[in-house]
Amino acid sequence: MTADSVVETTDGLILSDAAAAKVRILLEAEGRDDLTLRVAVQPGGCSGLKYQLFFDDRKMDGDVLKDFGGVQVVTDRMSAPYLGGATIDFVDSIEKQGFTIDNPNATGSCACGDSFS
Repeated sequence: MTADSVVETTDGLILSDAAAAKVRILLEAEGRDDLTLRVAVQPGGCSGLKYQLFFDDRKMDGDVLKDFGGVQVVTDRMSAPYLGGATIDFVDSIEKQGFTIDNPNATGSCACGDSFS
């Protein structure tokens, strides 16, 4: 893959400061400097589509790349339209701990918050 096949952008997905800090901690624990946070949308879940967040060392043709203070976030070209304007945050409270996604493109979601339509 050539560098031309990865698009760096300033719009699209948003990673909050809290989420970026948590990703940075998790990446340090992995002990590798070649990983990015990949955010994808896949068919499934109780509402039709589900989010996937994972560390990835692959670079795919058409990937959309954003940098958040040294944290590289990549989205494949098929998922990017579903994630434009979506904000990934990290919540750490007595009731819940984990990443949350607030997506203005979702017309509906399930109670678990892991899938949307």
